[in-house]
Amino acid sequence: MGSYDDIINLPHHVSKKHPQMPLSQRAAQFAPFAALVGHDKAIEETARQNTEKYI
Repeated sequence: MGSYDDIINLPHHVSKKHPQMPLSQRAAQFAPFAALVGHDKAIEETARQNTEKYI
């Protein structure tokens, strides 16, 4: 017996109070985001400094 056998065939719950979120809004929740704000700029600046140094 698997660990999820008791719930695997239950119907999907649909709330009576809250309407389902549109797919377009659901997708936005999982869109990429900048976890480290400014990190890409710091890398670009370091690369620029090093490029100038060795040219």
